[in-house]
Amino acid sequence: MATTSNVTEIIFLGFSQNQDVQKFISALFLIMYLAIVLGNGLIVVTITTSKGLSSPMYFFLGSLSFVELCYCSVTAPKLILDSFMERRVISLKGCLTQIFFLHFFGGTEIFLLTVMAYDRYVAICKPLHYTVIMHRRVCGLLVGAAWGGGLLHSVGQTFLIFQLPFCGPKVLDHYFCDVHPVLKLACADTFLVGLLIIANGGSISVVSFAGLLASYGVILRSLRTRSSEGRRKALSTCTSHVAVVALFFIPCSFVYMRPCVTLPADKIVAVFYTVATPLLNPVIYSFRNVEVKNAMRRLMGGTRFGKRNR
Repeated sequence: MATTSNVTEIIFLGFSQNQDVQKFISALFLIMYLAIVLGNGLIVVTITTSKGLSSPMYFFLGSLSFVELCYCSVTAPKLILDSFMERRVISLKGCLTQIFFLHFFGGTEIFLLTVMAYDRYVAICKPLHYTVIMHRRVCGLLVGAAWGGGLLHSVGQTFLIFQLPFCGPKVLDHYFCDVHPVLKLACADTFLVGLLIIANGGSISVVSFAGLLASYGVILRSLRTRSSEGRRKALSTCTSHVAVVALFFIPCSFVYMRPCVTLPADKIVAVFYTVATPLLNPVIYSFRNVEVKNAMRRLMGGTRFGKRNR
């Protein structure tokens, strides 16, 4: 980092300067975070332990649930803990670490959603070749590529912020560290850095979203020749995926695909992609799925049976 930096900590303003309001918001976040941990954790355990959920679709779903659990854990626990502190602060190194993991897990989720769209494309448009194309090694490579893409994206965003000097002010009008708010604290010309940040985040969003649209365009076109029952089953799985994509991509696009300015609405919009999407993922994807629900019942039944025998 540049030697002119003399800021060692950053102060969060959070959602409100009123301590009672902030505690109420933190209590809501605590309830939502516990629901995220329980819901997504249950999906990961169920898919990992159930032999009947061995298809690529469930492998990707388990990976997505794990990533969303990690993604939410980057921001929510800090907000909850800050409500018990007199000063809501984070060290500059801690702030940069938060940015790194926020974009690492966020980028990984974007690539995973794209991989899941490709999986649905192969399953619906090339059903006879599905097991040949989407065998276990390919699925592992696709998930590994998603993690690798998220890492490269995060390293790029963090490096651009890391090499900037910070010499005041040190008050951040947000409840977590992110590239656009932190960019405002730098005491240097950030125009070029801002463009590179938009190019990094925007290119990933545009390319992934284009891939998603292409996959579902081909899927919808192929459904015209299917029976009504086949269309219903295909649309059921695709609708769940589109709902999660919309919940994640629309707020992310609002924040990251625009000039590096901060708006009052950014804190509310950030709740959608950092908390709402991980919270609703189990409901949208899994609890509406008969196979997943049956596997969860067997898991719970086996757990209760094991306790009785002790």
